[in-house]
Amino acid sequence: MSTVTLAGNPIEVAGTFPAKGAAAPALRLTGADLQDVGLDAWAGKRKVLNIVPSLDTPICATSTRRFNAEASGLADTVVLVVSGDLPFAAKRFCETEGLADVHTLSTFRHPEFARDWGVAVTTGPLAGLTARAVVVLDAADRVIHAQLVPEIKTEPDYAAALAALG
Repeated sequence: MSTVTLAGNPIEVAGTFPAKGAAAPALRLTGADLQDVGLDAWAGKRKVLNIVPSLDTPICATSTRRFNAEASGLADTVVLVVSGDLPFAAKRFCETEGLADVHTLSTFRHPEFARDWGVAVTTGPLAGLTARAVVVLDAADRVIHAQLVPEIKTEPDYAAALAALG
């Protein structure tokens, strides 16, 4: 169990957050096409997992735009935006924003993702959603950067995540 804050108020986060150097936990999430996918869908690519509570919030939207702009153009790299949003809403957000270089993934069928990846908010008004986090994986799905953002209302450390990609 970890603790982060939401507007300065402590909230509990369940699960074990992946550590740098560890193998990425398995995952199954639902894509914009309503098909369930795992990390193997992007085998051999580096992955930026931008884990957010909901794309309907300003910071989540900002981090998705920023990773779309800065990480998507890197060689052999994909940006995966994981949220509790329904696939329809996430797809609409990306279409409206013109974000063609991110893949949205929903936890709506797979709530186990949040606990398996150590981002399950269990207390406070966001209980049932994920905490804000960024996990960067190498092409072999080993963690090369991991940040559980300590305050949900702040942006992640983009520079550190991008630096991990070289």
